[in-house]
Amino acid sequence: MATISQLQQTLKFTFGVVPIVAGLDKFTNLLTNWADYLGKNADLIPFDALIFMKIVGVIEIIAGIIVLARPLIGAYIVMIWLICIALQLLIGGNYFDVAVRDLVMAVGAYTLAQLTKLKGEKL
Repeated sequence: MATISQLQQTLKFTFGVVPIVAGLDKFTNLLTNWADYLGKNADLIPFDALIFMKIVGVIEIIAGIIVLARPLIGAYIVMIWLICIALQLLIGGNYFDVAVRDLVMAVGAYTLAQLTKLKGEKL
C-alpha cells in the first residue's frame, strides 16, 4: 500500500513537471497551437496572442518550479491557475473537454496540498 509520502511525491512530481513542460511548449507549439485556446477572448488581449502565450508559458514554468521547491504553496498556485484556465475556456465557449480536464487536475493539485499538509509542511 502506498504511503502518504509516496502519494505526495507522485503528485509533487506530476504537478511540478507537467506545468514546466506545458510552459516550455508555449515557445514551440509542438503539443498544440496554444493561441487557439484563447478563442474569441484573443481580441481582448492588447498584443499578439503568441506573445501572450509565451508569457503564460513563463508563468507555468515558474509555477512548476515552485511546486517542486515548495509543494504546499505551489499546489495552491497551480490549482488556482487551472481553475482560471478552465473558466477562460468556458467563457470562450470552446474546449469544454479541456476545461473539465483542468478542473479535475485542479482537484489533484488540491489533493497534493492536503497531502503536503498531512506531512507537516508549512507555507
